[in-house]
Amino acid sequence: MRKEYLIAGNWKMFKTIAESREFVRALAKEFSAAPGLEVVVFPPYTSLAATHGLEAKIKIGAQNMFFEEKGAFTGEISPLMLQELADCVLVGHSERREIFAESDEDVNKKLKTALKFNLPPVLCVGETLPEREAGKTLPKVRQQLEMALQGVAGANMEKITVAYEPIWAIGTGRNATPAQAQEVHHFIGQTLQEIAPGSRIKILYGGSVKPENSLELLSQEDISGVLVGGASLKVDQFSAIIQNALKLLNA
Repeated sequence: MRKEYLIAGNWKMFKTIAESREFVRALAKEFSAAPGLEVVVFPPYTSLAATHGLEAKIKIGAQNMFFEEKGAFTGEISPLMLQELADCVLVGHSERREIFAESDEDVNKKLKTALKFNLPPVLCVGETLPEREAGKTLPKVRQQLEMALQGVAGANMEKITVAYEPIWAIGTGRNATPAQAQEVHHFIGQTLQEIAPGSRIKILYGGSVKPENSLELLSQEDISGVLVGGASLKVDQFSAIIQNALKLLNA
């Protein structure tokens, strides 16, 4: 079966509206659409309207979403609001978990709400450095997957993308070796098959992904894309990662 790649960029709290629009237009000039290639960027909320639909080759995702449809939740954004602005949504990013104290239960609610409102979720999972050093990577990832996917009907599973992001590799310059990443991705794939036998779910790697390491990461059997942080803020670096995916598709 031919491999397909999803190359995603999480801009976090960077880029103004004008900068976001300029970036998307510039990035679109750097690569050609190809079967098996999907490119998504996750701008801040303020730039969603300015970038959504701007370039057909580039999908636009939201970085977060509340699990209620509407109500007295000052500062939150509902799935109804995002339906007109985003093609997908990040759920459970480690910064939401670590900085904003989102629980596994919160992540589960958000994921099910995203599916209800036809916003394909990108579910983030990953371990801390102490957990990695204590040999708890696989149990931690399994727990996050099982908790997040509780109550999700089998038919909805293929609408979900999973992103494995070791927390110790996010924005640190450290990254899991391709072999380490492949080990966890293979485990995630096995776990997903236990939860939803026969489902086909993309599993992305995230954590200090750069042009220099992306080709080898994308070459791993169970890695079907990358979720890029810092390198997704620069057109030349992000486009170089996209070109690496195209090389593998055309090999």
